[in-house]
Amino acid sequence: MTIKHAVAGVEDYKGPAGGWGALKAVAKALSHEMAVPRDVRSLLSMNQPTGFDCPGCAWPDPRHTSSFEFCENGAKAVAWEATSKRTTPEFFAAHTVSELWNWSDYALEGEGRLTHPMAYDHATDTYQPIAWEEAFARIGGALQALPDPNMAEFYTSGRTSNEAAFLYQLFVREYGTNNFPDCSNMCHEATSVGLPDSIGVGKGTVTLEDFDHADAIFCIGHNPGTNHPRMLATLREASKRGCRIVVFNPLRERGLERFQAPQNPFEMVTLGSTPIASSYYQVGIGGDVAVLKGMMKALLEMDRAEITAGRQGILDREFIAEHTRGFDALVANIDATDWKQIERYSALPRADIESAAKVYAEAERVIICYGMGITQHRHGTSNVNQIANLLMMRGNIGKEGAGICPLRGHSNVQGDRTVGITEIPSKELLDNLEATFPIKVPRAKGHNAVEAIEAIVNGHSKALICLGGNLAVAMSDPDVTFPAMRQLDLAVHIATKLNRSHLLIAKESIILPCLGRTELDIQATGRQSVTVEDSMAMVHASSGGLKPASEHLKSEPAIVAEMALATIPATKVNWRELIADYGRIRDKIEAVFADFSDFNKRVAEPGGFRLSVPASERVWKTKSGKAEFLVVGGLEEDPRCEQPGALILATVRSHDQYNTTIYGLDDRYRGITGRRDIIFMNAADLETRGLQHGDVVDIETLCNEGEEARTLSGLTAVAFDIAAGSVATYYPEANSLIAIDNYDRRSGTPSYKSVPVAVKRAAPQI
Repeated sequence: MTIKHAVAGVEDYKGPAGGWGALKAVAKALSHEMAVPRDVRSLLSMNQPTGFDCPGCAWPDPRHTSSFEFCENGAKAVAWEATSKRTTPEFFAAHTVSELWNWSDYALEGEGRLTHPMAYDHATDTYQPIAWEEAFARIGGALQALPDPNMAEFYTSGRTSNEAAFLYQLFVREYGTNNFPDCSNMCHEATSVGLPDSIGVGKGTVTLEDFDHADAIFCIGHNPGTNHPRMLATLREASKRGCRIVVFNPLRERGLERFQAPQNPFEMVTLGSTPIASSYYQVGIGGDVAVLKGMMKALLEMDRAEITAGRQGILDREFIAEHTRGFDALVANIDATDWKQIERYSALPRADIESAAKVYAEAERVIICYGMGITQHRHGTSNVNQIANLLMMRGNIGKEGAGICPLRGHSNVQGDRTVGITEIPSKELLDNLEATFPIKVPRAKGHNAVEAIEAIVNGHSKALICLGGNLAVAMSDPDVTFPAMRQLDLAVHIATKLNRSHLLIAKESIILPCLGRTELDIQATGRQSVTVEDSMAMVHASSGGLKPASEHLKSEPAIVAEMALATIPATKVNWRELIADYGRIRDKIEAVFADFSDFNKRVAEPGGFRLSVPASERVWKTKSGKAEFLVVGGLEEDPRCEQPGALILATVRSHDQYNTTIYGLDDRYRGITGRRDIIFMNAADLETRGLQHGDVVDIETLCNEGEEARTLSGLTAVAFDIAAGSVATYYPEANSLIAIDNYDRRSGTPSYKSVPVAVKRAAPQI
């Protein structure tokens, strides 16, 4: 048995999610970042009909908002953006890029908001201020000098508004390429690829109101307490009315166990909390296909028993017959799948899987929610298909209180795709662009994120424009990605804060500072609003109210328009007219995309409007016109997992983190304070390896023949409630363990959450 002795910065967290701990963390973040009381009061405008949309997660806003509609991490996101700290030209003059490279990511972003456009000077190894006009001229000249537009890559962050994203894809396509590596490629691309194959649309089918009617909610591979905390209020209400909430997750996460609602005076005063999960099953990392097949196998066995007993059965045969195709092939595959193999690969006993299947069978209306614990795998797209299969077996798509719910990350990552940020544009999109604008657009497939890095590595791509984000750090395999970025002729970063990607110096490196979501955006016709789309296809307006961090900032739409004018001197698009009034951009979005009819009118309504999701109405936009049951062959995700002593590693976010942005060095719900050099391990796995809680260890990847192992050294092993055979450590620090070619072949998503590794006592320091 592993003895848990004292380890610096590690303790057991005994409280619920939310509650006084969340309020204390909000107060700390605000006091450290926001110096002006009116800026703090701006939080009351977040997620309100006339305010700004949270720059954090994409959980939807309720129809009837309360006086404050923000969570702890949303407040941290606003404090991070609306900070009183500034990264000025004087800062850059005092610190060379070589020096800054040795700073932590947390320290770099902690310097505050960028205030001026900056260009790198090779002679002094510093960024120096540059006039906007010269910056755009340099960018346009460098892009014009490329022999082929396909030698440029155009990255987009999911915090980009619909208006900025639409202009960006218009600029890039008029320039001549479909190279759109996007943050979607690294998170929910398996959803965007898998769901269209299954149900004809790459979006979830539920609304927030569906959660009021569900009899059971299954939460698979996500952690709402950290990644989408406002969801906890929805789960709390469902739990209180008796809805069964079933969790499949390798780690015990406090936000899935119990929640103390900061808006509930009784729970706050009494220190009470509401249980969330009615059943919590710790599936092994990479065991998702196995557990989903196991549930389907249990359902088929229950159904056959019911039929044998002369009863109706539990499958929705009418739905299957009328709306689906491929059911017989699925049944044959499930029948051929052995229970012993299901137990082996899921790391769960048959009885647990059958118990979960019984809850599913007894519920008339079921929602399945999933996050990147499903998508960031070598078989992530197949995982998504299997969730759709399970729902379709009982007709749980296209009816009230039921459906599939992918939990997106960034606040507009879904909207960016909706308005054209894709490397695989449909013929309809391209035809509509040419019908709306007097331009010719490229028709060839472009690059996703992995393909973009590969193109930069092999020297084919020589320019990179990043509309937000921290691509190099977010991407897998920094040993390949970082040197590749330094080979570029041009690197442009449109950003609010300094990050490590900006320090990967190309021949020409430029930083363009932009307005944040919280700030006033004034253009020629006055104050502007933008729009975003949440995880449930609701589109609503966002209008910042804070004074910009610097008078030298420009909005993202304005920056995109100025780059287009500098790059395409003979452009056929009236860019200045579009950015003078963002309503004109929305008119063009409406002209290109039929779903946006009456865009300006509908988005002016409080709460906005929902885009069409045909599968929600049982209309299937697949090739066959039916929802498709799709078969996945085996249960094994990666043959390297079979090697002796193998553990499966997932990278995870801390509670003080949003994607690559580190708000602080604590991970409160997991009991970690002031550090990130941690690997979470099952106590039995520690003991088997002769290790103890608190030992310093090295992680080494397991390899196929001819591959070279990768090592991450000096982590502290922490005994944690995690499935046996599974380990977890922090992203992005562990990205060095993920080879650039370790990704889902169907979606291109890097395998951040299933890396076969060995964990060993750290080698002695010499």
